[in-house]
Amino acid sequence: MKTTHKEVLFGLYDDESVLLHAVHKAKHDHLEIMDVFTPFPVHGMEEALHLSESRLHIAGFIYGAIGALTGFLAMTWIFTRDWPIIFGGKPYWSVPAFIPITFEMTVLFASVGMVVTFFTVSGMGFGVTNPTLDDRITDDKFCIAFDVSQSEEEDVERLKGFFRESGASEVNTKTI
Repeated sequence: MKTTHKEVLFGLYDDESVLLHAVHKAKHDHLEIMDVFTPFPVHGMEEALHLSESRLHIAGFIYGAIGALTGFLAMTWIFTRDWPIIFGGKPYWSVPAFIPITFEMTVLFASVGMVVTFFTVSGMGFGVTNPTLDDRITDDKFCIAFDVSQSEEEDVERLKGFFRESGASEVNTKTI
């Protein structure tokens, strides 16, 4: 397996409002942000980064529909073909009795499917170790990162100037 290393220039910010302003400034200056890291969700960051809405809810609906169909068809087969028993005078195919199990199967399939999909799409599957730029990002710092692997020295200096102008408390470089 071939490993590629990236040279990342990142700036640390102490406040989320300063970070949000810096992201707006970077987008205005047509700088290509690699990623933004925050210890908690920052309101308005999706709009500032021009991120599209997640399609995870569509996958959740599909997984839920598969779960509902699986539960309903399994109970239909079990109670009409495999093990037909009359419970208290109810018919073999008693749809109202199937509703609770159908609901639970819908929730089970949707939740498990969405968790697996989220972790797979985010690159956080089992056995994956993602490098961190700075341990403080998960605690109390905010970060904007730029990939400078293919950048020339003048572009790197321009990005460092951007960090100074936008209020970054620290500017660091790391190879990941």
